[in-house]
Amino acid sequence: MSTASPTADSGDDARATPPDVPPGRRFEPDLRSMTRINLRPIASPMPLGFFTIAIASVMTGCLQLGILGEEARTAVALTVLPAFVLQLLVSYLAFGARDVIAATLMAVFAGSWLPYSLIMLSGAADGLKVLGVFNLALLCFGALMTAVTGPKRALWLVLAVSLPRWAATGLAGVTGAEWLTRTSGVLGLLVAVVAMYTAFALMLEDMRSEQVLPIGRSGPAHLAVEGDLSVQLRNLERQAGVRRTL
Repeated sequence: MSTASPTADSGDDARATPPDVPPGRRFEPDLRSMTRINLRPIASPMPLGFFTIAIASVMTGCLQLGILGEEARTAVALTVLPAFVLQLLVSYLAFGARDVIAATLMAVFAGSWLPYSLIMLSGAADGLKVLGVFNLALLCFGALMTAVTGPKRALWLVLAVSLPRWAATGLAGVTGAEWLTRTSGVLGLLVAVVAMYTAFALMLEDMRSEQVLPIGRSGPAHLAVEGDLSVQLRNLERQAGVRRTL
């Protein structure tokens, strides 16, 4: 019967463990060569998001302008309510597409339609004043978002026309001024026009795989569309979902 040589075993361990690893610590091999990151292409959800903004803005704008009477408030609220679900879906898909700016913007838009619909449906006391304060808070959010959406000119433009509407709606709710409500209605229709154009331009671009109507991308947003695959994968290992912490 033969026995293993202690000297031989210790020599194998010495060769298996690099010299710079402290004694007693388990050596972990470099896993980078064995790591694979799978990307799943999806259709762009942004046209749906912008079309939803346009339709909901038309409905609320017509109510503010008096085109739809006060008796139509419940019907308008029920019409706008699906915008919450649709834009939440757009936000979810945008997060999966690694576009945090578009995802955040669509999620906040989704969150703005839900309280509007619920307050209009319930007829809660001081509901318009609460919505006024809520819209002023949205105004602060939008102002911060415009600082980071410059390369995405389409998003920036929708935000730029939404800011004065949020301001007018917020002040109208707080003060009760009728002229501010009418102004907000006009601005709502302007938001709808800009969002409709953006949605149509993005849809044409996606269908023809080239820019048909001007959208105004620049910087990283332009490279993301016009650059090659290496641009898309740049710094991928540091992005959320790949790195260990957010």
